[in-house]
Amino acid sequence: MTTDHQDTDTTILDTDVLVVGAGPAGLMLATELRLGGAEVVVVDQRPGPTTESRASTLHARTMEILDSRGLLDELGTPPCEPRGHFGGVPLDLTLPSSHPGQWKVAQTRTEELLQRRAAVLGADLRRRHQLLSLTAEDGVEAEAIGPYGPVRIRARYLVGCDGEDSTVRRLVRAPFPGRDAARELLRADVCGVEVADRRFQRLEHGLAIAATREGVTRVMVHEFGRPAAERGGAEPDFAEVTDVWKRVTGEDISQGTPLWVNAFGDANRQLAHYRHGRVLFAGDAAHRQMPSGGQALNLGVQDAFNLGWKLAAVVRGSADEDLLDTYHSERHTVGRQVLANIRAQVELLLGGPEVEPARALLTELVALDGVRQHLAGMISGLGIRYDVEVPEIHSDEGPLLGRRLPDAWLEPAEGGARRRTTELLRTGRGLLLSLDGDGAPALRATAAPWSDRVAFVADRPAAGGPLPAGQALLVRPDGYVAWAGSGPAGLARALTRWFGTPAADD
Repeated sequence: MTTDHQDTDTTILDTDVLVVGAGPAGLMLATELRLGGAEVVVVDQRPGPTTESRASTLHARTMEILDSRGLLDELGTPPCEPRGHFGGVPLDLTLPSSHPGQWKVAQTRTEELLQRRAAVLGADLRRRHQLLSLTAEDGVEAEAIGPYGPVRIRARYLVGCDGEDSTVRRLVRAPFPGRDAARELLRADVCGVEVADRRFQRLEHGLAIAATREGVTRVMVHEFGRPAAERGGAEPDFAEVTDVWKRVTGEDISQGTPLWVNAFGDANRQLAHYRHGRVLFAGDAAHRQMPSGGQALNLGVQDAFNLGWKLAAVVRGSADEDLLDTYHSERHTVGRQVLANIRAQVELLLGGPEVEPARALLTELVALDGVRQHLAGMISGLGIRYDVEVPEIHSDEGPLLGRRLPDAWLEPAEGGARRRTTELLRTGRGLLLSLDGDGAPALRATAAPWSDRVAFVADRPAAGGPLPAGQALLVRPDGYVAWAGSGPAGLARALTRWFGTPAADD
């Protein structure tokens, strides 16, 4: 367990994992680590969840993740918009999912939700703590300054979830290749103005976006050809936003009262490696991108969901360290793909008249359902397919291998009420799902040595659903299918690969 004691004027903490940053990625990671049995300390400079109106979109895969951990009841039913965009070109995001479309949830609400769950699970969250230094050899030792003085934290691993200007990344000197911002969007939330709603309106001199909800109007504007300003970490003032808005739209919004003003540029960078020995990175600390299509927060939460169960298994001793390398290989690939689609969207959004032919062509292409599904799968996170195969594991490859387990109804083989696959993931354990409904004795016997970390369920799939009757699926704690087969061949090797050495007999 985490221990806390004093050494002269310094507080000493000992824990399994130190998470730096209590944004959505850091809090999601803390919940998953605790669910997996790891002790975790989270430090953050801020006094509480963000009060700024930053990210406001949860995509379908993130909603599925929250559902798989039983968090949606508390979230309620936020507004859902099936229509998104790709570079400002309208795009229907509807795909097979329990939560298709994009859901409007303020980042403040997301952080509050995850913070409460992390606290219930026993995460040690320390606000107003600034990281000063760290060393990482056999373990990690970090120095921070808190509201009551110096704090020394000793941990087995550290994860930087501290945003695009990550202190952890700077201290580790982690290579962060890519490009700096050349263009930017100015953004403000304003009371007391009346402007028409605009959805990616391209005018002669720039791009204008406006939407009013509950008396607050969010405006975003880019002036074609205007470079990103050198701001030195400072935010623009409202006068700059009103000036650019007037030049682009001809409208005067200077009489409004600004609640929040910021700028975000088209910087596009990604860590060369998400793992540096005992230091790992997730969220915006691992990748920096323009938040086009609301992908940034979702990408970070999904990073954490992939890493949490793996890191918990390693510190618990049930898995070898090389399991952490799959975090880099899987999430770096996804991050690279997302950053590439964002670069394309930036050109379509912020480019001047020269990009109109490309926009016209894309508008024609998204009318083709195959193109629409591909782009929607990329933006929503539903299209992810991990390369889960390893040498000497011979699986009946099937369409679900490496993909998320679909939300589907199951008919219990021994009677009782129907249940959803999502409900079977609530514990954060792995799942061996036999879909022939007879208990599959050979599968049960093969998986028995891993029963402390993999649940066995034998049900029949509901008729007409997406699950293949007669097959068995090995599902990781993050909901992705790691093995599929009609018999036990290769199952033991897959269990060892993803869940470690079986527990020793008593």
